[in-house]
Amino acid sequence: MSRAYLPVVVFIILSLAGQLFAADSVSVTANPWKIQFETGIGVTQAAYSDNWTGGEAGSIIWVAGFRGKADKQLMPSWWWGNELKLAFGQIHSQNKDTKEWAKPQKAADKIRYDGILRLTRGWVVDPYLSGIFESQFLDASGSKKRYVNPIDLTEAAGVARDIIKVPDKNVLTTRLGAGFRQHMVTMDDPADPDKTISETTNDGGLEWVTDWQLGSAKAKYSFVSQLTLFQALFNSRSDELNNDWKTVDMNWDNMLRANLTSILQVSLAWQLLYDKEISKAGRFKETLTLGVAYKFANFTEEKK
Repeated sequence: MSRAYLPVVVFIILSLAGQLFAADSVSVTANPWKIQFETGIGVTQAAYSDNWTGGEAGSIIWVAGFRGKADKQLMPSWWWGNELKLAFGQIHSQNKDTKEWAKPQKAADKIRYDGILRLTRGWVVDPYLSGIFESQFLDASGSKKRYVNPIDLTEAAGVARDIIKVPDKNVLTTRLGAGFRQHMVTMDDPADPDKTISETTNDGGLEWVTDWQLGSAKAKYSFVSQLTLFQALFNSRSDELNNDWKTVDMNWDNMLRANLTSILQVSLAWQLLYDKEISKAGRFKETLTLGVAYKFANFTEEKK
């Protein structure tokens, strides 16, 4: 088997581990899957007549998003959680002089799946295995369009603890463990732009992840925050790189949502990234969206 495919195999094994434990046990409980998701689209449009003065130009900005969670107590000692985040959007702008529309540019692009399997024995901390898949729908950074590129995989094992746990209202969880990451990218060959090359970088170290969720898909307001810190201890390309890879990487992802009506929703998302290998300054992204949304949850919120 090619070493390039080994991380993918490891990730699939981690993602399916919960099913394997469930299939091998005769004490699996009849607890149903707890599922919730929300999806929507927001559009901003502006247009001007040909005799409008001031040099304004028309534009259309649209962003579509999806966030879904599915978790299940597979058996008294095993809990499996899954979360999928998707987002894509484009900016269409008009030339202020010719009034011709330029090629669309990306406004948002995200693919992320998180899977975690926890051993729930009532101890002070819960041992866990986790897997993360991250990518984007469209990579237009090179001379050719590429899809689902690059790909980042993370596998981790360690201990987790629920600091606050009020189901479907307020959940604060933190986990610490050993993590292994693979960064796989296909790009233009610097020596010949007509050719492409593929590279895989592996590193490993310590991972600390803290998740905070207020409310649920059924609540009028909700807030979701995830802070990830990763300290690399080794890198497969350390001989080619400077010491920037030894710096702690940070990913702080947040989403605040409010339902104005049953289908009208406003959401504010912001993300702060720090990776010294990419930029010595932090990278910040913010998206404010007002649009239509659909929400689903197969549970009833507990009332105080």
